[in-house]
Amino acid sequence: MSTGGKASIASALAAARKRLQTAGIDDPLLDARLLIAEVVGFSLTDFVMKPDRPVTAEENARIAAMIERRALGEPVHRILGHREFHGLDLLLSKETLEPRPDTEVLVDTLLPALKETVSRTGSVRILDLGTGTGAICLALLKECTQASGIGSDISADALETAARNAARNGLSSRFETIRSDWFEKISGRFDIIVSNPPYIRTDIVATLDREVRNHDPMAALDGGQDGLAPYRLIAADAGRFLVENGIVGVEIGFDQRLDVSAIFASHGFSLLDAVKDYGGNDRVLTFRR
Repeated sequence: MSTGGKASIASALAAARKRLQTAGIDDPLLDARLLIAEVVGFSLTDFVMKPDRPVTAEENARIAAMIERRALGEPVHRILGHREFHGLDLLLSKETLEPRPDTEVLVDTLLPALKETVSRTGSVRILDLGTGTGAICLALLKECTQASGIGSDISADALETAARNAARNGLSSRFETIRSDWFEKISGRFDIIVSNPPYIRTDIVATLDREVRNHDPMAALDGGQDGLAPYRLIAADAGRFLVENGIVGVEIGFDQRLDVSAIFASHGFSLLDAVKDYGGNDRVLTFRR
């Protein structure tokens, strides 16, 4: 970064962008802005309005350290420690998957069922299996004040992060965490069971982009030899935990629609909806028994 006392936002941004460009980062300007904004408390428009704002030596050192982590391939939101998802600001941690925009499609697909259930019964109960940051369940709770939910996960770190995210977004009173291996410790019945399970084939995990491979938790990626193991577990047991006419919603890999539909069909579920993501790939399936 700039030396001496004359560093400005503009000069810090130019230096950061150059460093990321040299490192082969896809969108060096945006990433530099996001990281600098975190340190100096800027919005993205502030870069245009206040380019001459001085940067202190301490800020400069923090910016340089973050830019270096990004140059080495650590994802921006891992460095920031939080990420926006469906209008919520969510903390990330070591054992949580970074929530992706495509997963918002799962939330949006389930909202009509959520609201329909509320208009019929006055409330709705959600179970989010493998909740991670709590993203899916918390986004649904935010959209529907009559909803309550349980986020279950095998990782204590993830559950702690999900609980902090509920508190951070004012949703703690309607959100509970349970440490459970799939349905193992779950009791009661739910209107909606939702999951974004690990669905990548074991042999593919090693070939993933380094940002995913080196920074997202393996347990949240690896779906077994054929990538379908979690769907078999969910389909086999979900019926016992659903109210009559309850719905299961799952995120899937781009090439898994037929396989996952067949797995659920073999347990008496019929496909309600198959929804594509922003890139036009199959992403979300919903089922009713």
